Parts: sequence; structure tokens; C-alpha cells
Amino acid sequence: MSRGYAVAVVGATGAVGETLLEILEERKFPVRELRLLASERSAGKRLRFQDEELPVAPLTADAFRGIEFALFSAGAARSREFAPAATRAGAIVIDNSSAFRMDPEVPLVIPEINPDMALRHKGIIANPNCTAIVMLMPLKPLHDFARVRRVVATSYQAVSGAGAKAIEELRRQVTAWVEGKPLPVEVFPHQIAFNVLPHVDAFLENGYTREEMKLVYETRKILGDERILVSPTTVRVPVFRAHAVAVNVETERPVPVATARALFAAFPGLRVLDDPARLEYPMPLSAAGTDDCYVGRIRQDLTRENGLNFWAVGDQLRKGAALNAVQIAELLTR
Repeated sequence: MSRGYAVAVVGATGAVGETLLEILEERKFPVRELRLLASERSAGKRLRFQDEELPVAPLTADAFRGIEFALFSAGAARSREFAPAATRAGAIVIDNSSAFRMDPEVPLVIPEINPDMALRHKGIIANPNCTAIVMLMPLKPLHDFARVRRVVATSYQAVSGAGAKAIEELRRQVTAWVEGKPLPVEVFPHQIAFNVLPHVDAFLENGYTREEMKLVYETRKILGDERILVSPTTVRVPVFRAHAVAVNVETERPVPVATARALFAAFPGLRVLDDPARLEYPMPLSAAGTDDCYVGRIRQDLTRENGLNFWAVGDQLRKGAALNAVQIAELLTR
């Protein structure tokens, strides 16, 4: 780590934090110094990076001295508290929480979609919601071709989207079920093993959840079109890793299936897996651990002339979170 940038990973011991370390190493991001930061209870742990065991230090306002990139993944409250301290110290903050996403002064960036926005930052760049990223990767080429008017989206979200404790809860519940023991329920409001919860994040007064409204607002901000209508339902499913979204989209003019398939295939970071005759379509199992988002089940809407249905899947710890953050940092190093 002799040449490159001084990088801090905030929330280094969490599921996204550990994935950030993997991706920084895999992509050979030029790291001169790596500072691992987390809560007091995680301080003192050691994590591996580039054949070294690095200590985890407590997250404090003074921890960012000399840091050039601060990759935050410690929740919105921690980001609001410590991101300003990081920027005052001279760091560029790339934040994975919801804290700054809808701030008009903060760019909300998916590098394949709106890379120029990253260059307009004032010290903080927001990473979008993980489900929004998986959905928007295929929506962007359709929007460029025929303008998206309306989206009906239903997500199937893996437990890893709720963090490391949620992954462990599903594992413990499955083990307990096999052993005939009571299933522990702590992270989610109900048993998640062998169940489906139509509930991701807190409910709002309008009957939707915060996660659902993120899809509404972030879609408009990232695509730069406040006229887009989004009708969302977010669902937690007993899958360890990778989110899926069933999308119905209405465009201003018809988009034939063959055209949509070609648009998807040409878009960077998006792979078409759509051969029903061979039973080939995107699945969380095959998407987990990969960088691309996958799209399949591409078909015309039976009820609307300008309607199209598709199924999108992506690893939300990678493209939905850590990879997207590192790609933003890569943009800025260029």
C-alpha cells in the first residue's frame, strides 16, 4: 500500500463493509493507506486486506485526518453525525446510507447511468438504495430509447439487505427448524425462514414503507425526470443474498421485445439471461457474488400497448452497495 489514496471504510465490520474490502482488493483500487473504522464494540478486531491484518479503530470525528476517500456504510445516523467531519478533514465521502440521497446538493450516482453527477459533488456523494440500483440498471436504456412514463415494481429482497445480523438470523432459523427447535425471531418482526414479509423498513402514513418511497424518489432523481410515476411494493424473502425485482414499465412509445433485449445487452453492467425454452432466467443464486445485474423474462404487457415486463436480479452487497461505491471513487480518480 505504498502508492495511491488514503481510504477510510466506515462500518468496516458490517456486511457491506467487508464487501467493500473485497472489492477494493479485487479491482486493485490504488490504496496507499486503509483505515478501518467501526463502533466501539468492534474496535480492536482485525480484518484482512492485501495479505495484511489491519486493526479496526473506533469511529470518531478525529479519525479522518489525512483521508482522501471515506466510504461510509454504518447507517444514516452515523453518516449524518460523522460525514461532515470527514469532509472538513478534506475527504470525499461516498455514503451508502439514506442520509443524503434526497439532498438537492448531494449527487445520487450510479456510474453507468449518471457519472457526470459525481463530478458536481461538494464533498459528499450518495450511493442509491440497493433495490433501486438493481431496478434502474435496465430502466435506464429503456428511458433513453422511449422515455419511461410509469413503473410498477415488486421487489424480492434478500435478508443480507438488512445486514449481517439478518443473514445470521435466517441461518439460525433454518438450523432450528431442521433440529425441531423454536425459531429465534429478533431482527425481523416475524419469522423469515420459509416465509415472505411484505414489509421492508418502517411504514409511513400513506401506507407505503420508507423502502418503497425510496424507489419513487430515487428513480426520479437518478433518471432526472420528476414526471415518472412509480408504484412500488417491497418484500423480504428467505434468500441470503441478491435482490430481485419484477418490473412492469410503460413507455411513451412501444418498445418491441427484441429491441428491449438489444438495449439491455448493449448497456454496461447489465447482462441478458432470457431463454425460457432452456429454463434460463436470472436467479439470486446465480447472481450472488457477481458484479453485473441480470435481466430476463422480457415480454410485452398483455394489457398496454406501450407496456413491457421484465425480471431483474443483482447482488445488493456488490452492485447494490459496495461495488457501486468503489466505482464512484474510481470515477473521481480519473
